[in-house]
Amino acid sequence: MQLNDLRPAEGSTKARKRIGRGNSSGHGTTAGRGTKGQLSRSGGGKGKGFEGGQQPLAMRLPKLPGFTNHSRVEYAPVNVARLEALFENGETVDTEALVAKGVIKHDYIPVKVLGDGELTKSLTVRVDKVSASAKAKIEAAGGKVE
Repeated sequence: MQLNDLRPAEGSTKARKRIGRGNSSGHGTTAGRGTKGQLSRSGGGKGKGFEGGQQPLAMRLPKLPGFTNHSRVEYAPVNVARLEALFENGETVDTEALVAKGVIKHDYIPVKVLGDGELTKSLTVRVDKVSASAKAKIEAAGGKVE
């Protein structure tokens, strides 16, 4: 006996119901959908999540949690350790200088200097915001914040 000789037992399988393949098949014309009505049409019936006309759960729930403040300003953070590495003693740190050195990508984004790291050089800092710890470190090194 070979694999290709195997057959299911007599009467154990039924042919698939081929719907809409002519009247001689017994399932032509209306193709087993009955006559007229929502379910007889193509695309007929109720969609997923339909709740009998009640507002569906997906529409009753809020779209996103929380609150978004549209007037929030995002600052590009720059640490004093980065200023120490990139700028020479007596230089001015402003948005244009930071863009030129590749610290930030665009000059229209506001910049905030943060106090992470140490600073030994005297720098003049002209940016949009400076944290209290960064200001203390800049002034302790002999620089000034404008």
